[in-house]
Amino acid sequence: MTLDTQIGGPSGKFPATRWSAVRAARSPDLAERKRALETITAAYWKPIYKYTRIRWGKTDEDAKDLTQGFFTRLIEKNYLVDFDSSKARLRTFLRVCVDHFVANEAKAAKRLKRGGSAEHISLDFAVAELEMEQAKVSLTNSASPERIDEFLEKEFLCSLFGLAVEDLRKFCEGRGKNTHFRLFEILDLEDADSKHPSYAELAAQFKIAVTDVTNYLAFSRREFRRIALEKVREMTTSEDEYRREARALLGVESE
Repeated sequence: MTLDTQIGGPSGKFPATRWSAVRAARSPDLAERKRALETITAAYWKPIYKYTRIRWGKTDEDAKDLTQGFFTRLIEKNYLVDFDSSKARLRTFLRVCVDHFVANEAKAAKRLKRGGSAEHISLDFAVAELEMEQAKVSLTNSASPERIDEFLEKEFLCSLFGLAVEDLRKFCEGRGKNTHFRLFEILDLEDADSKHPSYAELAAQFKIAVTDVTNYLAFSRREFRRIALEKVREMTTSEDEYRREARALLGVESE
């Protein structure tokens, strides 16, 4: 899947700095910190669940318990207070935290069960498990640190991309622009190997002018870029990291 889009519009410049969840997660303000940690959880729970399943060889149920437990602990204990972006990427830091958490849980022979006394985090594990089956991913205990980081990077970008698509869908629905999103979905999200309908065929299908297909798609792509970049900004703490992650997500070359 490739989007025909350019970060930053005609000038080629990146948007101005926006709110960073990573920085806010260390805020002294409890409400801001909780909101930031929930944002990070939304972006990282699925990669961490898959990592726990594959890297640690955990069963579906055990991985669910561990993932719930880890992110509950992340919020309660504010692990990110120790995160230093100059030393590692966030996903690498979280992976190390997960490894320690899983090892400690195994040693203690106890696990934080879903539905227990701890705060419950709603996570759609069924979707994550289905994605794993479809991708047929493979990672073992002997995998190199580089390969593990590559796996987490790919999964994180997929997660971030999915969140951006879902936010675009809600954005379009809220403004009565369902056709705009549907055109984006057909032309930019469906299997690249399949034959896409022409603009004329889409115009006939949705009973709009061919020029409307062009304009609707341009709108959806522009809004998707904006939303995706906001997601990237939330997960980064420096301009260099932001540019690197944005290019990885949207496939944009250096300026």
